[in-house]
Amino acid sequence: MPPIVIKIGGNEIDDPVFLEGLGTIIANLQEPVVIVHGGGKEISSLQKVMGIEPTYVDGVRVTDAPSLSIVEMVLCGTVNTRLVRRLLAAGVDALGMSGVDRGLIRAEKMPHPDRDMGFTGEVKAVRGEILLELLGKGITPVVAPISLGPDSTYNVNADHVAGAVAASIQAARVVFLTNVEGVLVDGQLRERLTPAETKALIDDGTIFGGMIPKVQTALHALESGVSQAVITNLQGLKSQSGTVFTRDNAPA
Repeated sequence: MPPIVIKIGGNEIDDPVFLEGLGTIIANLQEPVVIVHGGGKEISSLQKVMGIEPTYVDGVRVTDAPSLSIVEMVLCGTVNTRLVRRLLAAGVDALGMSGVDRGLIRAEKMPHPDRDMGFTGEVKAVRGEILLELLGKGITPVVAPISLGPDSTYNVNADHVAGAVAASIQAARVVFLTNVEGVLVDGQLRERLTPAETKALIDDGTIFGGMIPKVQTALHALESGVSQAVITNLQGLKSQSGTVFTRDNAPA
């Protein structure tokens, strides 16, 4: 059975109720699962405590040297450990790791025409065989998106890591967990969208505001080589519902 990749954002990853529900659902899924997580809210909070104002360019965090230490501490330490602990409590044989471990995810500095992105990186390669080996043993990898660069570690957007990981292991789908059930059109859940249909819904204003970066993330995953990307919430993960994004030429 092909594995799936589940990406968990930073907004709910500190919510005990959410984590308890997540653990129960993952423990009952039939497919092997790789989890990729963010932690942006807690990173920003600690940056401010340390006197660093979070900075973003095109929605991506700019990571200077002091911020990189904070990002590593939060993602590889606090968040990853919390998530693994909750999954173990639910009966999931979870293993915490980052993209640095065994050179799982190789990254290079993210280029930008107008801004030095510091230690913010982009994925160049994923050793999918490492994850498949763990899945074959019944282990659920929980991956923090700190990745290995040629001269440093790099902070890589967790959404992009999830798409790259899914492509590397030929996952059946990548699921982006959010606080909404999916894309709503005229108040009804749109169960399936292609990139062309998605663009049309953005252009006519049906998809707007905070949903735009969510669907762009799903489309980016398709561009990474994933067959399906899904936007849904915790209940949708349980019921296998949500909005499924497929390539324009994919069979219905």
